[in-house]
Formats: sequence, structure tokens, C-alpha cells
Amino acid sequence: MTYCIASKLNSGLVFLSDSRTNAGVDDIATHRKMTVLRKDKRTFILLSAGNLAITQSVRAQLNDSKVSKQLWGVGSMYQAAEIIGRCIRSVKKRDGQALDREGVEFNCSFILGGQILGEDIRLFKIYSAGNFIEAEGDSIYFQIGETKYGKPILDRVLSPEISLDAAAKCMLLSMDSTLMSNLSVGLPLDLLVYEESYPGQIRYRYLDENDAYFSQLKENWSLHLKRGFDQLDRFDWDKAKKIDIKRIEC
Repeated sequence: MTYCIASKLNSGLVFLSDSRTNAGVDDIATHRKMTVLRKDKRTFILLSAGNLAITQSVRAQLNDSKVSKQLWGVGSMYQAAEIIGRCIRSVKKRDGQALDREGVEFNCSFILGGQILGEDIRLFKIYSAGNFIEAEGDSIYFQIGETKYGKPILDRVLSPEISLDAAAKCMLLSMDSTLMSNLSVGLPLDLLVYEESYPGQIRYRYLDENDAYFSQLKENWSLHLKRGFDQLDRFDWDKAKKIDIKRIEC
């Protein structure tokens, strides 16, 4: 399992991914889930989750000379998402029946974001069928992988107007919630910020267990949560509706 997040804000894009793969408690390894492709006036950032063999095969197809030529010739991010969708379907056509015979689900998902200069920044979530959706309106972020633990803080904090640095902090706390609750997601992390006001400029940070900022962020967040919880009003049983319980069945 893995966890990846990307958000599209007024000022740019933020991407975050873990790097753990888990095929059982005795088979845990580190594989990066973030790929950055840059050439001329095109920047593509790709996050992946799901079966590692499948996602690696999809990325390998993007390096094929014919597919690569198509990718670097696209006129829009939408067309780039279409190419990745075709690569997914190509891998499924090649390996799908063999996986079915072994009882293995064809499981993969991707997040694609970036910019072709002259076009606005765009963000897509691509499914295992090769179809995709785009972030627009109030839907400003996508998650793939182990999504449930880190979702609440994203819904409460992220907004189109939030700064890139604040969004990065929020997404790191989302990742921390997931790390706390699921051992199949793990360090190190890849964090990338793409600023729309500086086309093509990327800020990147690699975070492992020795990263002082992330360690302090987690500690402070845990402390503030506990303090906030203690400051909440106690539940008032006196105001609760009373009912006459004749019998309780267990």
C-alpha cells in the first residue's frame, strides 16, 4: 500500500508521496512513487499507487521512444493524461488475463499534474481502466492509495486560496495521520511544489526519519491535538434525553 496526495491551488501545485511497498510483513521495501518529467516548455509530475509491477510497467511505456515522442508533442495536459490512460490499457491487455489466472487484481492509479507553458496548471486522477477526472472548482485535491486516514484534515484546511507552504504543511499532517494508522505506508517522503508564477520552477524536499522539520511538526501537532481535546466541553449527561430501558440485549 502507499499514500499519495496532490493539490491544485490558485498559486500552484503541491505533490506528496510515501515510498513504502508491502507484500507482507516480511517483504517491505522502498520504491519512489513520484516521477518528474521535464522537457522544453512541458513539466509533468506523476504519482502512482497500486501493484508495483503494473505501475512500473506503465512508467516504462512512457519511456518507449514512440510513446515518449507523443508525450513531448502534446498540446495540452489533457492529452498527456490520455496517453497515460492508453499505457495503462496496454499493460492490462498484455498482463490482465495472466493476473486473473493467478487471482491478482489489476490495481493501479495515478495522479498527473503539471503545466504546458501557455496553458494553466492542471491536475488529473487516472484510474486503472485508463479513464480520468480533472480537479476543478471546489475539488482541488486528489488522493490515491491508503486515503481514508488523511482525508479529514484536507477537507478542513485546504482551499484554493491557501498558500503553497500552508498546503504542504497540511498535506504533511495528512501523511502523518496515515503513517500513524497504517504500517504499509512509510518514510521516506517526496514533497514537491510547482509555482505557477514561476513557470517550470520546482521546489523539492526529501524527508526521512532524520528530517528535523517533519519530526517537530508531528510532535507539535500531536501536542496541539491533545491540548485542544482537553479544552473541549465535557459531555453533559444531565442534558441527555432519558429513556426507560427495560431490557438490554447483547
